[in-house]
Amino acid sequence: MRPRQQRDLHAASFDRAADVYDASRPSYPADAVGWLLDGVDGAVLDLGAGTGKLTAALVERGREVTAVDPSPEMLRVLRERLPEVDAVEGTAERIPTHDDTFGLVVVAQAWHWVDADLAVPEVARVLRPGGRLGLIWNERDESVGWVRELGQLMDAGTAAFDDESEPVVPAPFGPLERHQTRWVQTLTHDGLLDLARSRSYFITKDPDGQAAVIQSLRRLLREHPDLAGRDTIELPYVTRSYRTALGA
Repeated sequence: MRPRQQRDLHAASFDRAADVYDASRPSYPADAVGWLLDGVDGAVLDLGAGTGKLTAALVERGREVTAVDPSPEMLRVLRERLPEVDAVEGTAERIPTHDDTFGLVVVAQAWHWVDADLAVPEVARVLRPGGRLGLIWNERDESVGWVRELGQLMDAGTAAFDDESEPVVPAPFGPLERHQTRWVQTLTHDGLLDLARSRSYFITKDPDGQAAVIQSLRRLLREHPDLAGRDTIELPYVTRSYRTALGA
């Protein structure tokens, strides 16, 4: 399978795990959301909104938000959680909104799925002059030993396209500004297992492969000295945020 086909297969897999995705995936830290919004007026487009993890944080800050995602199931969950949000099916390469509509387009946990050559002019089209693009990722802090082992057991390394060390956003956007936040997500053991079940590289495994991952994670929770005997665990994250202005 060619890399682009494999990427598209993994991107489409979330339609099969929308509820577990919403239940287990973390939101985004308040200071990172504030940094993306700082100095921006007008409506916001949450592109690749999924089940609305970032959408909810934007709504809580009083912003008018339109959510776009290619997955009907992810949007079903978003509409149930946030009925006041205009949520429509679409992609970064073909955004179903008018020109010059938004002051900010945000992409949470999704820029690595897009074809930037097609997405960048589309984002530029729907932004008002001088508008901004914001990108954000939650990433497990694998400088912590057990978190690194968690990633290995989940087989995260087999899906290098699932994360991107530094995003690339070409013209007509200007230089990228960067912001970083460290924080923790509190999870039960079942919550951690659901977090694994929400990942594309888990969803696309066969049932035997999925069962093997869950078994190995249960063993980690039971035997690792930093985890054994605890009802809840604190999973450390590093949130990377980027922003760039149109025509800067």
